[in-house]
Amino acid sequence: MTRLPTQSPPVFDWFVANRQEMLLGGLVALGLVGLMLIARTIGQRMVATESESTTIGWRTVIGRVLARTTIPFMVVAAIAIVATYAVPPPRIQHLVDMAVIIVAAFQAAIWARELILAVIARRVGDDPGATTLGNAMSLIRVLVSVLLFALAIVVILDNLGVNVTALVAGLGIGGIAIGLAAQGIFSDLFAALAILFDRPFRRGDTIRFDKTTGTVERIGLKTTRMRSLSGEQIIMANTKLLEREIHNLADGRSRRTTLVFILPFATPPAMLARVPDIARTAVEACKGCKIIRCVMTAFAATGIEHELIFENRTLDGDRLAADRSAIMLALATRFAEQDIAFAEPA
Repeated sequence: MTRLPTQSPPVFDWFVANRQEMLLGGLVALGLVGLMLIARTIGQRMVATESESTTIGWRTVIGRVLARTTIPFMVVAAIAIVATYAVPPPRIQHLVDMAVIIVAAFQAAIWARELILAVIARRVGDDPGATTLGNAMSLIRVLVSVLLFALAIVVILDNLGVNVTALVAGLGIGGIAIGLAAQGIFSDLFAALAILFDRPFRRGDTIRFDKTTGTVERIGLKTTRMRSLSGEQIIMANTKLLEREIHNLADGRSRRTTLVFILPFATPPAMLARVPDIARTAVEACKGCKIIRCVMTAFAATGIEHELIFENRTLDGDRLAADRSAIMLALATRFAEQDIAFAEPA
């Protein structure tokens, strides 16, 4: 009786038949794993080199991504290369393909997570604790990790032949429900991130909106806390704050101040003509101050209204107040020397 040949040779016979291909594939795989190990070591050194720096550069971003290359990914990549050179039995090839899909998807999620977090950390700047993102980094790490690994699982199931349409639809409906339930919280969170990336102000800046002026003390996930000029703390929702017109008083090289004073109608025209020069002398006597203009603006009920505008190079609030007071005193002193009187109130 004739014996039918088997469709697949025994494992030992397969090893013997493909020993040269396996040796060649093993050498290539060994070289690839060596390159990945070198790249991971270089990445770790790049991160360690700039770990003491207060700023994160693109070198550190790339280093963090390379340093997160995992050993399982290297092992599976090596097995896949060997299987490419020496064609294994169908069952083994199927297992190798499944392992490649699973490990590659998770490795891609790890790389993407590290890249996103490193770019965000680079955006934080030289004082992570002082910014919105520094306070929210743990939450952002969780959100990014959940999103990327959920996407990796969906990709794995889809490549393994599982119908993920219902799963994706369910996740979408669940996300919409959660978003509607926490709409206010998410709006403030996104507003906080907008403050971070757009940078209309930072901690320590003095800002003014509506009729409120204060120094920013903390930018949180939901609210921004400021200290007003009178000493009390102002707490404002991030969404409401961004809806207003914000004046960042710290973002500038100088500050302009306006002084309005009224002289009597009985002041001689010759004296009125000398007022701008007197004001210029009073302003320039104050260090760092420069006069912009001093002009008559209106005939008020009690006299002739004047407007003095000067520029001060300092941005410190106490120094601005002291210079304003000094200029007012100098102006009053020079008016007294010239026998120029201020108008009496009605």
